[in-house]
Amino acid sequence: MGQITLQGVAKRFGEVEVIPPLDLAIDDGEFVVFVGPSGCGKSTLLRLIAGLEDVSGGRILIDGKDATDASPAKRGLAMVFQSYALYPHMSVRKNIAFPMKMAGVPQDEQNRRIEAAAKALNLTDYLDRRPGQLSGGQRQRVAIGRAIVREPAAFLFDEPLSNLDAALRVGMRLEISELHNRLKTTMIYVTHDQVEAMTMADKIVVLQAGRIEQVGSPLDLYHSPRNVFVAGFIGSPKMNLFSGAPAAEYGAATIGVRPEHIRISATEGKWKGRIGVSEHLGSDSFFYVEDTGLAETVTVRSTGEVNLHHGDTVWLTPDEDKIHKFDKNGDRI
Repeated sequence: MGQITLQGVAKRFGEVEVIPPLDLAIDDGEFVVFVGPSGCGKSTLLRLIAGLEDVSGGRILIDGKDATDASPAKRGLAMVFQSYALYPHMSVRKNIAFPMKMAGVPQDEQNRRIEAAAKALNLTDYLDRRPGQLSGGQRQRVAIGRAIVREPAAFLFDEPLSNLDAALRVGMRLEISELHNRLKTTMIYVTHDQVEAMTMADKIVVLQAGRIEQVGSPLDLYHSPRNVFVAGFIGSPKMNLFSGAPAAEYGAATIGVRPEHIRISATEGKWKGRIGVSEHLGSDSFFYVEDTGLAETVTVRSTGEVNLHHGDTVWLTPDEDKIHKFDKNGDRI
């Protein structure tokens, strides 16, 4: 079991309230991602759940039991940090075994869990090596293995991939997702990378200044952002946001159009502009259109076959059915 419920949970450092009271329900077996810009409170919220920070108000329930004042060791949760925190003088086997040794788990049971974790993480051939003999991705897998053998109610990941290069990040992202599919254990994952959030999560929690802006599936947030902040944060490249006359035309204070929902043409369209930077990636091309009078730059995503270049005059036409409308408070209309 791994159901986690937050009821009015708040956190203050002195007079500064970094997390106003919030409610959140995480179901057993869900992969939930906390995402938001730096300083939004996502790591602090994870540490409150783990018991590494004391709450200033509210309650934390784990499988229906009040764990608000329980020590981290008593919560049945396992945390994987940004830094691997491995013992360099110990083998992979001993690093993975360490939390079980401290808990007094019998040796036979330790061996069983180590072998199972190593198999799940493709570490069987590395059990007798030391961390210094492993790549960054392998060391991160050892850290995850050390969490797995505790057989926790939930895994808590605090930006575990931020120390890896781009290729390793993609590989580890797939491995963690596949691990979740095999273990069916609740996972809470913190990242500032909304691409990680979109590709890994069952449910995304978008945070800003300690407040929950929206909770939903990746596609819910992508297609129906609750407000301008979520609209501009979820999606890569991010949504184009326009105010003034273009928005008033649609009865809104602000409108949003995703880059893939704008048609670009060299001959005709609704808005005229000039191509600044263009990025040709093969299957896709990204054009950053300037001098439209709509915004500083309009981002357009098109197929790789479109043959346009820096300085070309172009016309842009939004897909009318895909325009997002927001009121003067930034809330979705």
